[in-house]
Amino acid sequence: MEHLERCAWFLRGTLVRAAVRRYLPWALVASMVAGSLLKELSPLPESFLSNKRNVLNVYFVKLAWAWTFCLLLPFIALTNYHLTGKAGVVLRRLSTLLVGTAIWYVCTALFSNIEHYTGSCYQSPALEGVREEHRSKQQCHREGGFWHGFDISGHSFLLTFCALMIVEEMAVLHEVKTDRNHCLHMAITSLVVALGFLTFIWVWMFLCTAVYFHDLSQKVFGTLFGLLGWYGTYGFWYLKSFSPGLPPQSSSLNLKQDSYKK
Repeated sequence: MEHLERCAWFLRGTLVRAAVRRYLPWALVASMVAGSLLKELSPLPESFLSNKRNVLNVYFVKLAWAWTFCLLLPFIALTNYHLTGKAGVVLRRLSTLLVGTAIWYVCTALFSNIEHYTGSCYQSPALEGVREEHRSKQQCHREGGFWHGFDISGHSFLLTFCALMIVEEMAVLHEVKTDRNHCLHMAITSLVVALGFLTFIWVWMFLCTAVYFHDLSQKVFGTLFGLLGWYGTYGFWYLKSFSPGLPPQSSSLNLKQDSYKK
């Protein structure tokens, strides 16, 4: 328990700061550009992380929204109920997860359609010999072909969106104060640690995507969609009265708006 609380204390001090919410988007953009330039100019040797079948990619990144959803659901419910004691407020704030699910679904479907309508089936990875008879990616792969289209980086999109969403929701910890004897203390502390480590995994795998996978333009579009999903909700819509709203904080709405304008 002592080690868990120390981890929670460290993560609170690291991820809950307003500066993190303000500068993390810029840090992600800068690292995406820097990693992409490194990939183009001086590629790193293959490693465990460059293998698409590595454990982090298969069991975490491929399920990034599921992990984020499942950990944020109890975190939002417990922290918001602890602060407000109102079931209506809790349900309203939990609707952020439905909005996030809609953003994830629409964007991934859009990316898939873009790759489909801009792609063709080839006989080899070197893009030799177009196979005109195969008009879809699934059919192409089923017949042993190689599909090539404009493949917007779903990893760049989802990891950006998930990391920023978690950091936004963890801002509520400025207001959450529980002692060791409180019935919610252990649950909230455990969720803080889990969400903190998940955020670090998302940022780390975002860097790996920048260094090892996709073209620069594909990562630019993926990251841009992630940033738009985050800013369109937490930076714009959630500031309005008819919305799921922002996490409860003592700072006023005007201060929140000013922080996004800077």
